[in-house]
Amino acid sequence: MNPPKRFLLANLAWSSEIAAREPDFFTQLAQGQQPRVLWIGCSDSRVPAERIINARPGELFVHRNIANLFAADDANASSVVEYAVHALEVEHIIVCGHHHCGGVRAALSAPSPALPLVNRRIAGLRELAARHRADLDAIDDMDARVDRLAELNVIEQVARLEASPILRDAKRRPQVHGWVFGLREGRLLQLHDAHNAAVAA
Repeated sequence: MNPPKRFLLANLAWSSEIAAREPDFFTQLAQGQQPRVLWIGCSDSRVPAERIINARPGELFVHRNIANLFAADDANASSVVEYAVHALEVEHIIVCGHHHCGGVRAALSAPSPALPLVNRRIAGLRELAARHRADLDAIDDMDARVDRLAELNVIEQVARLEASPILRDAKRRPQVHGWVFGLREGRLLQLHDAHNAAVAA
């Protein structure tokens, strides 16, 4: 069975199960959203936000892109953050990266001529790698080097968010958290707490 057909059948089974267990669930869901958390994560198919934290529909407002990046001049990411902060008034923003990230690995390699848009997207990540070149080069294992840059990237994106006018001008400034997901063990590691202090730098 091809994936789209399987997904449609799975959706039918899921919606039927939810409706049987909670008859009012979808009626309430259709009334509007009031998530308390904005999740900025990577597009990687192995890191589905709701699945890894067992969140229910309506709990997260989600933005995903390659290597979980935020830039003030990125209209897509900025519009999501603006809406989450000023319209939804979320209380928390979680930036979640992950180990074994392909976008991070690409930033440690020569740009691919076949991926000009990706190269442009991760240019800031390449700059971050250059700033930490000595520390990264001291890590012999390439996988470990990628994982370390993924962690540094989360801390960098948290700092960018906290410095953004969107958060500075917020009526209720949300707390920003930096996490990384370990694919080998399926666990989340906190890199930056809600009090703006790096836990692991």
